[in-house]
Amino acid sequence: MSKQVIQTDKAPAAIGPYSQAIVGNGTIYVSGQIPINPETGVMPETIEQQVAQSMKNVVTLVEKAGGSTETIVKCGIFIRNMADFPKINDVYATFFTCPPPARAVVEVSQLPKGAMVEIEAIALVG
Repeated sequence: MSKQVIQTDKAPAAIGPYSQAIVGNGTIYVSGQIPINPETGVMPETIEQQVAQSMKNVVTLVEKAGGSTETIVKCGIFIRNMADFPKINDVYATFFTCPPPARAVVEVSQLPKGAMVEIEAIALVG
């Protein structure tokens, strides 16, 4: 069994001792993506913009490994305020056709760099 590191400058660089994503046995595991725009290094201000940027970062890594939004089977979403849940759903839904992937949403007290959202994913690739 082997694993392949997926790395691209089109998603934010890891800010700790982890890989942006790893592929093993035809599955990509995307590390949590905070909403940093990799071109500017800037994080958007609104929750809607942050969800969109985090999802763009996730999709970039999945596509780099040969997958697509249609091959994403599970997402984990970490948010700082559960009151933002409806706004998060509205933006998140624009990234998927039916049926969307399985998902968990968890409210947390803090996220790296003060982000309001962090999204991780598992997808089939290859």
